[in-house]
Amino acid sequence: MVKVKIVHPDSIAHDLAIVPGTELLAVNGRAIDDFLDWEFHSADDHFIVLARLPDGETVEFDIERPGDRAMGLELEPPGIRRCANRCDFCFVDGLPEKMRDVLYIRDDDYRLSFRYGNFATLTNLKEKDLRRIIEYRLSPLYVSVHATDPVVRRRLLRNPLAPDIVEQMSNLAGWGIQFHTQIVLQPGVNDGAVLERSLTDLYDLGDSVLSASVVPVGLTEFSKHHLVREPTVEECRSAIEILEQFQERARRERSITWAFGSDELYMAAEVPLPPAEAYGEFEQVENGVGAVRFLEQRVAHASFESLSGVRVGVFTGTAMGKLMPQLLAPLEQATGAEFRLEVLVNTMFGERVSTAGLLPGVAFRKALEPRSDLDLALLPAEAVNDAGSFIDDVTLEELCRVSPAEIRLSYDFTDALSGSA
Repeated sequence: MVKVKIVHPDSIAHDLAIVPGTELLAVNGRAIDDFLDWEFHSADDHFIVLARLPDGETVEFDIERPGDRAMGLELEPPGIRRCANRCDFCFVDGLPEKMRDVLYIRDDDYRLSFRYGNFATLTNLKEKDLRRIIEYRLSPLYVSVHATDPVVRRRLLRNPLAPDIVEQMSNLAGWGIQFHTQIVLQPGVNDGAVLERSLTDLYDLGDSVLSASVVPVGLTEFSKHHLVREPTVEECRSAIEILEQFQERARRERSITWAFGSDELYMAAEVPLPPAEAYGEFEQVENGVGAVRFLEQRVAHASFESLSGVRVGVFTGTAMGKLMPQLLAPLEQATGAEFRLEVLVNTMFGERVSTAGLLPGVAFRKALEPRSDLDLALLPAEAVNDAGSFIDDVTLEELCRVSPAEIRLSYDFTDALSGSA
């Protein structure tokens, strides 16, 4: 059973008098357990829905849907599948105490991997889950591999029951399921020869593995530093050299790059980022792979509103702070605005955490309050959740009240500075 959260006007659901709080029990006799069941079984032009209205009445709807008419339903969020692993580099273990409860949930959910591109380890799959992946053609999936050697992987995941990931992926690949994969690099554990074996095993799975990325382990001040450390400059360079061997092979044999390092890996190695064309379709940009080049392309091909004389503050973390000047120069030319960069150190997790998306609201508030020299402030949209809160529960509304400048959230500048902003 799933519950309706929102019913949109001028939709089939509205016409049928389905209201928020309605429970969707079955479609064509098949029980509905989550959004995947609903979307798969309600995709036909004709289907029968068994539902329970908020007043307790059970109703059967015989639905005929024209191809251009939407059902108009949004469902309540599904329960999250919990992680069965205890990785030494787990982000949750790197959180300080007394934050909101939801932040301490370890999720590892193949459904969210398919829907949103979240990386999952596939260690908590049951036979029912495997059947659903195959039946619903949940592809591509985003998989945290870390190592293909079962012994090394179980050590990394701190899970002695973790199944053989190559065997899992190979079985699913036989049913047409494809994957984007990542390896979080933990020095001394899955680098060097282990990394070479992992990339070899993934490459040998053929076209089912669409990409493989390597991301250096990221730690906060609260992480398990007695168990895991960040890679050195030389260790990052060594990983890039291994990646380059696979890139050359993939370009020669498959005409794609296939193996990628995250932007953070190149910055930690003090090596220039690859050109934009090396990233293909930017399939793992949300994983920090090619994010800078993607942003450069977005800026280069966008049309911006005229902001002549406007003083724009760009607030970001230390990672992008190093690279932002090369983006702001063409923005100034395109908009006529004056851009002023403000690089913030993470006051919650420590300076090791350099990504803008994890900056707390208190850091933005401290930086914004004295900035009477700005007309407009651009803040990273990824730092705010759907409820409008930063990771420390400071709200965007609170920042707007104390900021001397107008605040706009932005993922890539084009969303905040286009003519329709």
